[in-house]
Amino acid sequence: MPHIIVKLIPGRTEEQKKELTDKIVQAVMETVNAGESSISVSFEEVPIEKWQKEVYQPEILGKEKTLYKKPGYSY
Repeated sequence: MPHIIVKLIPGRTEEQKKELTDKIVQAVMETVNAGESSISVSFEEVPIEKWQKEVYQPEILGKEKTLYKKPGYSY
């Protein structure tokens, strides 16, 4: 039962979020053989001025061993 949380800075449209959700769900179904009804996706918008403290430090640096794709930026 995969649950995917997408954290991003504000500014994406609802249409963009829905399209990304559809693509994530499709990729999860194809890659890990999960049924669509078992997949959930949520979005958490984080203002850019809070990104370093709320996302980068705890989620990227703090969980580096579980990170499969590192960002191309640093603080």
